[in-house]
Amino acid sequence: MSEKQTKPENRARPTTEEFRTFVAEDWAPRRSTVPQLTEAARRAAVRRETLSQAYPGERLVIPAGGLKVRSNDTDYVFRPHTAFAYLTGLGADREPDAVLVMEPREGGGHESILYFRPLAGRDTDEFFGDARYGEFWVGARPTIEDIESELGLTGRHIDGFDDAVGKDAGSTRVRLVRDAESELTARVDRLRTDNGAAAETLEEEDLVLGAHLSTMRMVKDDWELDQMRQAVEATRVGFEAVIAELPTVVERGRGERWVEGIFGLHARHQGNGVGYDSICAAGDHANTLHWIKNTGDIGSDELLLLDAGVELDTLFTADVTRTLPINGTFSDAQREIYDAVCEAQAAGIAAVRPGAKFSDVHAAAIRVIAEKLHGWGLLPEGVSVEDTLDTEHGQYHRRWMVHGTSHHLGLDVHDCAQATRSEYMEAVLEPGMVLTVEPGLYFKADDLKAPERFRGIGVRIEDDVIVTDDGCRNLNADWPHTADEVEEWIREVQSR
Repeated sequence: MSEKQTKPENRARPTTEEFRTFVAEDWAPRRSTVPQLTEAARRAAVRRETLSQAYPGERLVIPAGGLKVRSNDTDYVFRPHTAFAYLTGLGADREPDAVLVMEPREGGGHESILYFRPLAGRDTDEFFGDARYGEFWVGARPTIEDIESELGLTGRHIDGFDDAVGKDAGSTRVRLVRDAESELTARVDRLRTDNGAAAETLEEEDLVLGAHLSTMRMVKDDWELDQMRQAVEATRVGFEAVIAELPTVVERGRGERWVEGIFGLHARHQGNGVGYDSICAAGDHANTLHWIKNTGDIGSDELLLLDAGVELDTLFTADVTRTLPINGTFSDAQREIYDAVCEAQAAGIAAVRPGAKFSDVHAAAIRVIAEKLHGWGLLPEGVSVEDTLDTEHGQYHRRWMVHGTSHHLGLDVHDCAQATRSEYMEAVLEPGMVLTVEPGLYFKADDLKAPERFRGIGVRIEDDVIVTDDGCRNLNADWPHTADEVEEWIREVQSR
């Protein structure tokens, strides 16, 4: 005979009426002041107005996303979906399960409504009995009044969301940011089709909205650009903290983990945390482009490729890479590769200007890379620089520089990623865009086509650059770039 499996119930619960009464009694009044409208929320209101003009008469649904389980009954720290943060001004770990609905008004425009889980009373079971949302466990959430004051929009309880989003869905087009939360997406799809919407067009219409929100973020306003500047400044604090620790990392063992921890400590202190998993790659690990395991030891004669960025509380993130000699001095082979990458980066940055194509930045940097590889005799016999740059029949240089040189940067480290190719790779650069410029050269330890002196060496240099009216402004302009500057930087930081 099989036994019926019951749902596990391993937490203590306030099960008696006597206890429920007792725990609800004798709490001091909560604060009476309400939050002020934030600058992030002011900017978000302008963005919503722009979005409203693009989708007249349509209901737009932008979820924050929900909590994600890390293990068993513990959740990851929450980060709202980027589109939600962009259109509300909420950052850090604000309002899981919330949904922004832009409801079309009869006379034109939209009313912005935030459906969320407001603060529950102390006389409710949620207050003490809900370990995921209860105030006793995770702290007080905002009230509806708080949200309306802080964000300058209408606040409503999340319980009313389903009725609001499904109504008239056959006659009012409803678009959804689909990738915020799969469960909610499935629910909204059902609500739409149950209310008369055509199922076969839903996904395509939603993807159009997602792409539009990506392209909206490509050009930053002055406030957003200042957020980017602050993120880069905060990131330098983390890099210099790592440099100060370089003399200790060899003997510690698992030095890559120590580097990750040091940078993460300062990222968490300076802002919300890291903007992406830090790459702390020593020696041959630098040749694994997305090395985020960070489990390796560090040798005194190795290079450390540190690709890391601080994410501010507003969620704007930097993305910076420096390649550092652990002992403070580049070897001849390390310097030879480093100088080539530095020259390529300078060419890429010089190509950042309004009117140029996004792809021009990569073209400028990769030409230098191809020239260096040709000069070292690494391209096949008879293959010229022009031959390898031929996208139809060449591309031999990609063995040692496989990735693109640039991407948009902002609220996401790879920002605006849902834009179409014509809106991204083939687009013309405009003032206010923020790009990375990050060429590299990677010679794996087991690469028999590489000179023996180069094997096991990987170098990348990455800056964050703003397109201006007459060229560009490098947010990392005062950071060291050349090999001599990097060596001097290490000496200066370690002598403080």
